[in-house]
Amino acid sequence: MTDPLTSWSLDTVCRVEFGPGRIELLPELIAATGHHRAFVVTDPGLRAAGIAERVLKILTAAGVEHAVYDEVAPNPSTGNVDAGAARARGFGPAAVVALGGGSVLDAAKGISLLVGNPDAAAADADRLWEAADGLPLIAVPTTSGTGAETNGFGVVEDTTACRKVYIGHPSVKPCVALLDPELTLGLPPAATAATGIDALVHGIESLASRGANAFSTAYAAQAVTMIGHSLPLAHRDGSDLQARAELMMGAHLAGQALTLSGLGLVHGIGHALTAHTGTPHGVALAAVLEEVMEFSTPRAREPYERAARALGVTPPADGDWARAAVAAVRELSGALDVKRPLRALGADRSLLPAIAAGAVADAVTRNAPRLPEEREVLEILTRVY
Repeated sequence: MTDPLTSWSLDTVCRVEFGPGRIELLPELIAATGHHRAFVVTDPGLRAAGIAERVLKILTAAGVEHAVYDEVAPNPSTGNVDAGAARARGFGPAAVVALGGGSVLDAAKGISLLVGNPDAAAADADRLWEAADGLPLIAVPTTSGTGAETNGFGVVEDTTACRKVYIGHPSVKPCVALLDPELTLGLPPAATAATGIDALVHGIESLASRGANAFSTAYAAQAVTMIGHSLPLAHRDGSDLQARAELMMGAHLAGQALTLSGLGLVHGIGHALTAHTGTPHGVALAAVLEEVMEFSTPRAREPYERAARALGVTPPADGDWARAAVAAVRELSGALDVKRPLRALGADRSLLPAIAAGAVADAVTRNAPRLPEEREVLEILTRVY
């Protein structure tokens, strides 16, 4: 395994800058987009934690004019995106800097796209895939989970329809992913667990996805290895820079994998559960991960063997690698104390049929190795209720 603290640049899908202290490169990366002004999208938590101020000081010191939209919610809505776009239009031409976790990165993509399409609104998500180009976007993740810096789409909530919608366009795929693990130091254990589980699920579902290929499998297997090793360490000690760096890189590789392969039923259920209850995304995934793996096993034995091997599982005496993979994931989830029954997440039993229907209808579920019927998803939900 390479030293995760080694800094390097990669320019394939997008430019990637990785390493402690790389945030100092932000002014020159903005200039490389052809803009000399920045519209920073972030959230209230990063303002309160001082992380946003650190970044804004770098821009100020370099003479980069900037404005800030810091009102992104944990589960961003179409209203969030519309409000940010209105602010950005008022500021004028600029590069968009997305500073935060997956919610911020997703919202920033929508904001960037709407600025380039002034007559559109976030509720027009389906039509916007054919829209004009948005503003250039630089992604600066402050959590290690979503891998949203690797693609040009985001998931936001249509609060009127009580469902998740996909908003995006090729032009808002970040032109730069700025991965500085120092920005994740001190992330609380619960948030580390939830975002880390999200990244782990990206790796596992990418391995088993119907859209998997040699590239996505390579990315996903390495991601599962790195996340499986570093996530417990980062959860135990939030100041462990080595673990934070390895976890950030694992999450990024998992994002590269999912962008190529698509995801599956764990995310389909997770999206529906979050839409109906407001449960944080990673916690929603953890609630059903092992159960969905058990359901999928008849069609995913080989990918789950890859996952088990990537997690360092000892070869099982009975040769059942899939069962060993589920056991390893259950052990990891237990160590992180992230799994909760649905009733503890605010899901009334009467909501389960709607969550099951939403999961089956979600686009990501089409990539699942075993395609479920609503009654089968309802059985899974009832088991974890």
